[in-house]
Amino acid sequence: MNNSQYPYSGSDLDGEVLVDDVLLGSAVRRTFVWMALGLAITGLASHFVFSSNLVYKLLEGYTFWFLLIAEVALVLFLSGRVMKMSIPVATGAFVLYAVLSGVSLSPIYLAYTYESIATTFFITAGMFGAMAVYGYTTKRDLTSLGSILFMGLIGLVLAGIVNLFLGSTTVMWITSVLGVLIFTGLTAYDVQKVKVMLAQTLADEETSKRVSLLGALSLYLDFINLFLYLLRFFGRRD
Repeated sequence: MNNSQYPYSGSDLDGEVLVDDVLLGSAVRRTFVWMALGLAITGLASHFVFSSNLVYKLLEGYTFWFLLIAEVALVLFLSGRVMKMSIPVATGAFVLYAVLSGVSLSPIYLAYTYESIATTFFITAGMFGAMAVYGYTTKRDLTSLGSILFMGLIGLVLAGIVNLFLGSTTVMWITSVLGVLIFTGLTAYDVQKVKVMLAQTLADEETSKRVSLLGALSLYLDFINLFLYLLRFFGRRD
């Protein structure tokens, strides 16, 4: 998530406002429930596309690339507009993105075994969970770390694009290691930022729900990207 989305930038994570820990905990749980719902929808969508053999249609021509473009456009739109959307519309857009993501991820079943995909998922869940706990409980302000990770993410994307043309195995493995490190760090960063934003918006239920959706989207993206990079290490082929 972008630093500019968070008005908080001080070093005291409790700020100057007394926050109801019960309400804050409930709001954070709501964020993770939406994130988990998104992951479940993605998993079901990807499995359906693969098991129904639609995955082969997806890979014909430019269909897959059009899908990726639509996916990127939707996540950029949702990230920029969610705070101005009604809750039903924002929720619908999040669900739609989760479905599109599931469809675009369906080819992984052609590349890797079910067992290795499941194993990688649980490894991802463990790493994600550990960093989420750290991000939620630490008193350290992770804003500066987030800035560094965001710059690293830009470099990672550029390196990935360049390697589409180079086809270098070495570059692929280097970016894989960096990808794991970056998204592991971003998980802690985003959890802390979601916590701070929710603490600042608890008095406004509608705004708080929008923040939860925005946070769920960011954490969903952290999880999916971490999973995909780990799959390069733990994925097995028949």
